[in-house]
Amino acid sequence: MDKKNLTIGIVFIVAAFATLIIGARLQPPPAPAPLGAAPAGTPASADPAAPAAVPAPALASTPTAPNAAFAALTATRNDARETVLANEFVAVRLTDFGGAIQDVAFKKYPATQGSPEAFIFNERHAAPLLAVGELAGLGQETRYELVSSSASEVVYRAVFEKRLEVTRRFSLPHATDPKADPYRIRHETTLRNLTDATVPLPRLVLELGTSSLVGANDTGLYLNVASYDGKDSEVTDRQAFDPSFFARFGAGDPNPKTQIEQTRPIVWAAVKNQFFAAIYTPDQPGQSVAIRRVELPPLPGGSRTDVGITAAARFDQPSLAPGASQTHTGLLYVGPKEYTRLARSDEFKHREDKVMQFDRYFFNRIFLSGLVAPILNKLMVGTHAFVGNWGVAIILMTILLKLISVPFTLAASKSAKRMAKLAEPMKAIKEKYKDNPKKLNEATLNLFKEHKVNPAGGCIPILITIPLFIGFFAMLQGTAELRFQDFLWAPDLSGPDTVWRVPGIGFPLNIMPLLMGVTMIVQMRITPQPTTMEGPQVMMMKIMPVIFTLFCYNFAAALALYSTVNGLFTIGQQLLVNKYVKDDEITPPTAPAGKGGKPVKNITPPKK
Repeated sequence: MDKKNLTIGIVFIVAAFATLIIGARLQPPPAPAPLGAAPAGTPASADPAAPAAVPAPALASTPTAPNAAFAALTATRNDARETVLANEFVAVRLTDFGGAIQDVAFKKYPATQGSPEAFIFNERHAAPLLAVGELAGLGQETRYELVSSSASEVVYRAVFEKRLEVTRRFSLPHATDPKADPYRIRHETTLRNLTDATVPLPRLVLELGTSSLVGANDTGLYLNVASYDGKDSEVTDRQAFDPSFFARFGAGDPNPKTQIEQTRPIVWAAVKNQFFAAIYTPDQPGQSVAIRRVELPPLPGGSRTDVGITAAARFDQPSLAPGASQTHTGLLYVGPKEYTRLARSDEFKHREDKVMQFDRYFFNRIFLSGLVAPILNKLMVGTHAFVGNWGVAIILMTILLKLISVPFTLAASKSAKRMAKLAEPMKAIKEKYKDNPKKLNEATLNLFKEHKVNPAGGCIPILITIPLFIGFFAMLQGTAELRFQDFLWAPDLSGPDTVWRVPGIGFPLNIMPLLMGVTMIVQMRITPQPTTMEGPQVMMMKIMPVIFTLFCYNFAAALALYSTVNGLFTIGQQLLVNKYVKDDEITPPTAPAGKGGKPVKNITPPKK
């Protein structure tokens, strides 16, 4: 490959990465398409004890408008009667409109950094959690009667056209209950036939909540809905509702999608953002999950429209005989994405830990992130429990991982140094057998064998480091424990460590990724390069630290901290190898073996 063309290509790659980073920061998201009107609802009864008045003549399912306007949905909620279930971890606010969960406050997680206010999941929503959907007269537009309320349980009741009684029960365990997770709410919905005739029931649709932007810097990248069928999980991102890429050039549909459905057995379904999730696990699997795009008002103090994502799980129901009843039950987890919590199989028996998405993408799977990331998470959490600081925990964890890999990296470093010493013999062999590839290959292998050099030995540290890096990156995507945890100058280890922005364009100055890039450059300079590398390969190795730094520039500071400590340790290790692995430990290279294993007496071409 021509060096000039290679250099030009590398420059274009670097420019492309820089353009992506700057463009992501400066370009506002495309404005969402206008939304349709809210579905027609039944006026709420002023008397909570009165049966709900429903105009529909038959008990039939009516699909919810996918893009129901937020203002219309909340207009009738101003006079709602609210009841709160609370323990040490959460405050669950229930509403009599829909007899469902309005929102959930997390007492251990602040809304913003340094704020005493708790983060509230589903605070900005299209529907309350577990509200009955797609059924006019029993949904969030209907006021339910509050039957009973205690410190641990709330019961609601509504009657549909004097034909169907609906009783809804919600219970929250005490924080000290060893058999239940404090973030998990038990739910029951019982339907009883009040008539003398068999009543065919429509499917039961339960709203799973709304995931929306959590701050001014949130781009919605982590807003998605996931479901699990007992074998695999399926994820739908909020970006799936955006107009197609080709629509910008006049091709494809310019309008955003309004609804996407995951049709599969639903063992559990979740609506989530980067750090928190609502995971509903029914006792009997559902049939599908309907996912919708929802437009919300701008965040306080901002002007950008908040486009969120909401979903509802659907369950088939049998017909009800006269006087008979049918009960649907399930568990709703509304809380932080803490792997060590969700991985407890005694409480979470259906792999709810897969909501962490450690192995969602192909490159995660080929680098075994599904195995590596959980180990790294447990190691980091365990180290933090010992030292009490997340930054220090990451440093100690990184050093421990490097110590475990020392035997491999030392062997590879020694191999790389011996390879460098064979540069001249390799050059002579290539010159001698330049017209005979077979002889060239045999002579090269014999040379490596004679000096006990493994040409692939230098790949071992990379093969170890890459799965650790990818696994660490996958782990950081949703580790709630790192949210708002500061270290040194980084205000939040779960985000970029921006210390300054360029006036006018707002480009961020992130220190930790730059330090990571410096360690990569130093590491490359002090590591002997294999003799088999050609000029273009050497050039690519030199430019890789720059490309990698640009690629990681806006990632979480915790990832850059891990990589920087890893690089510093490797630099120290390589310096020790360079100093203490003496030249006399490497046997002076002799002539490579020829045919029959006999040494070739003269491998240096005669001077002309």
